[in-house]
This record gives sequence, C-alpha cells and structure tokens, in this order.
Amino acid sequence: MGVVTGLVLYAIIWFMTLFVVLQVGVTSQSDAGERVTGTHGSAPVDPQLKRRFLVTSGIAAAIWAVIAGVILTGAITIEDIDLFTRFGLGDPR
Repeated sequence: MGVVTGLVLYAIIWFMTLFVVLQVGVTSQSDAGERVTGTHGSAPVDPQLKRRFLVTSGIAAAIWAVIAGVILTGAITIEDIDLFTRFGLGDPR
C-alpha cells in the first residue's frame, strides 16, 4: 500500500465514521424546547463539532490501523476474497 492509497483509505474511513459520530448524542432544538427562529426543529442545540471531529479522527485512525495492518501483512489477499475465481465464474487467464 502506497502513501496516497493509505491517505485515501483514511479519508474514506474518516468520513464514514463522521456520519455515524454526528448522530450520536444529539439533542434537537425541538427536544430541548428552545427553537431558534429561522432554523429547523431537528437542528442540534449544541453540535460540538470540534469534539466530534477529534473523536472521529481517533476512531478512524484505529480502524485504519487495523485495515492497513491486514493489507500490509498480507493476512487477507485479493485471491482470498475473489469469489468469482473461487466458483469458476471469472476470467481463467
């Protein structure tokens, strides 16, 4: 795995993790009973974006480390997960 591949993998994992972290522990304005004029009722009262970005970065780094370790050690290869070749459906080359 090259440097660019590692960075792209981390970016994908980071954004997928962010979408999960943004939903955890959110109190909407409707739930809190203090809706600001001009906003939607489901808007968060206190989004805590800096904290959520830091949590996302930590979780994504841990997930990336596991996936990168599996890729770099060769514990699982493309041949292990290539079901088309296993069942004789792929190109015989």
